Formats: sequence, structure tokens, C-alpha cells
Amino acid sequence: MADNISKKTYAAKGLFIALMTLTCILIAGGLLFFWWVQGTGLSSIHPALPGIAGGLLALLAGLILAGTVLLMLTTLLGKDIPGTRLLRGAVIRLLLPVIEFLGKLAGIPRDTIRQSFIAMNNSLVAARKIRLKSDRILILLPHCLQFVDCDIKVTGDINRCVRCDRCDIAGLARLAEKYRIDISVATGGTLARKVIMEKRPKLVVAVACEGDLTSGIRDCYPLPVLGVLNDRPFGPCYNTSVDLERIEEAIRSVLA
Repeated sequence: MADNISKKTYAAKGLFIALMTLTCILIAGGLLFFWWVQGTGLSSIHPALPGIAGGLLALLAGLILAGTVLLMLTTLLGKDIPGTRLLRGAVIRLLLPVIEFLGKLAGIPRDTIRQSFIAMNNSLVAARKIRLKSDRILILLPHCLQFVDCDIKVTGDINRCVRCDRCDIAGLARLAEKYRIDISVATGGTLARKVIMEKRPKLVVAVACEGDLTSGIRDCYPLPVLGVLNDRPFGPCYNTSVDLERIEEAIRSVLA
């Protein structure tokens, strides 16, 4: 099972790396094409301007491509190369929307691209070899993991769970107790951000769907987030589930 997960994760990262590389090549090429088109106009202002502008744009294009290579090496080798934390922010803030647009043009579903992004984000976080005490880690869960007909709402306080095991909340609560890690259930992004601001963790292990995880990783940056996708056998936001082994694996990978 672990081998299958590793293969799927590697394949997912490969998709995002390919799309990111294509995006950066197009951006770099676009910058140089802009310089080529505008060269005549610049020379009319001053003869040296085309050369200066071309040099600056070539440098910028080179930095973009070099950054792409660094992220690829960090992801593939699992080693934290200096500068990749800043580059991770650039990918999250700037490149992801462009990558999603290019993926749409290529007929790749948005959720597939986001799965790939989450896999790569997890690799970049794992490459940092973060080790924290349990009180600096937060497990953040979506409310849809709770059994829809349950009369006890655990949002804000998972300790209300009576451990009936009709949903994964019980297992997750036990897992948090086992490792003495703070755990919270949020009803949406606003409450999730509030929980993070109140508890001020150094790392978050978050469970959600592709869209919520992607936006959560973006909103939390530079706070490192390890994302675990939930399963939706009954459709979105309704009696979802999650692989507890993957949560425990994420916890153990960062626990001092």
C-alpha cells in the first residue's frame, strides 16, 4: 500500500513539475519576445536602451528558469536547497493560477492539477526536515468528516466526540491524544484561519478537498502545511473520510 501511494505521489508531482516548467519557459520566452518587439521603439529613445532592457529581461528569464530547476531538484531529491522556500511562495502566489489556466487549455481537470500541486507542496515541506514538539503542530480537519446525522457537533472542540466510530473523527481524536497534538475541526476557511491565528502552530497537518487544501496552503504561506486529501464516497462535503495512516505518517515525519 505504501509503495502504491509513493508511486501515485511521484506521478502527481511529475505532472506539476511538467506544467510548472512549461509555464516558466513560456513566461521567459514571453519576456524576451516583448523585448524583441519593443526593441525598435526603445532605440528611438536612446541607442543603449535595447541592450540594457534585453540584458535585464534575459537575467529575469534566467532567474525564472533557474528557480524552476531548483524546485525540481528539491522535489526530486528531497533536499532543502537554499532559496526554495522563497520560490515556493512564488509558485503558490503567482504561478499556480497560470498553471491552472494552461492545464485547462490542455484539458487537464483542475482538481488533478491541484492534487499535483499539493503533492509537490508536501515534498517541498518534507525537504525542510522540520522537527517540532507536539505542542507546535496542529491537525486541522473539515467538518464534513463528521457523520452527518450525529447530534454532537465537534466544531471547535473535538473532545465532545463520544468515539462511536461511525466516522473518522473518533480515530483522529485518538490519534491526537496518542501524540498529544492539538486538533480542531473547522467549518470553512474563515474559521480555519481564526484557529491558526489563535493557536499559532509552527506546522499544520490539514485535511480537505483539493480546492480547500490549495487555498489553505496559499492563505497560510509561509507557514508550512502538509495536506492530506479526504475521500468523498458520497460526494463533496458529505460524510467524507480520510486515511488515518497517512495522517499518522505526516505527524511522525515532523515530530521531534
